[in-house]
Amino acid sequence: MNIEGKNAVLEALKNKVGIDTLFVWKDSKDAGIKKLIAMAKDTDCVIKYVDKQSLDRLSELKNHQGVIAQSAEYGYADLQQVLSEIEKSGKPGMLLILDEIEDPHNLGALIRSAECAGADAVIIPKRRAAAVNTTVVKTSAGAVNYMKVARVTNLAQTMEELKKHNYWIYGLDMEGQVYHQVQMSGNIALVVGNEGRGLGRLVKEKCDFILSIPMKGEINSLNASVAGSVVMFEASKQRERS
Repeated sequence: MNIEGKNAVLEALKNKVGIDTLFVWKDSKDAGIKKLIAMAKDTDCVIKYVDKQSLDRLSELKNHQGVIAQSAEYGYADLQQVLSEIEKSGKPGMLLILDEIEDPHNLGALIRSAECAGADAVIIPKRRAAAVNTTVVKTSAGAVNYMKVARVTNLAQTMEELKKHNYWIYGLDMEGQVYHQVQMSGNIALVVGNEGRGLGRLVKEKCDFILSIPMKGEINSLNASVAGSVVMFEASKQRERS
């Protein structure tokens, strides 16, 4: 998997992600890239100095900024282990569930917001949804290196399992209770639906609460990643006060 761009590579190196090879534009005078090279020399990765055309061919995003790191495939977290770690911490957990988010840019943005809002993990389905790839890594600004992402076979069954662990589940929908008027304390899981279809029927039925974000303009909906971020930070604010 490629990790492209100075910020994304920096976060990968800081978090000691398993980078196999670092490709650097040999003619770069960028101080930021020199810093990355110095950090990479303290790891076991191979550093290759190449021309810009070679980087362009390697790049999947076509915005590599003169540096591309190649790593092993993304290592998804085990959900049971995540839940165990949360329980051992003695603090209430906050999870983000994504119901068939298809756009990798939205997935990356939601992972970034989840990390910034203090969520413990993001849960995504294995089918009919974006997986963690180069675009997600770039869009998340390196947050995938800090945020646990678990991939599950069946979201509805996973939600039932979370309830056994005393999680309250809040789904986002256009018709529901106003999000900031609902108490979100204890163990919680927030569910964001597909960009076009919203929450799937079974997933929606498994939710304990349905939350909505009031719209005051002419447009009656928000981008999935924006809506998820708004509610995550509200939950984070409430939990700081409790």
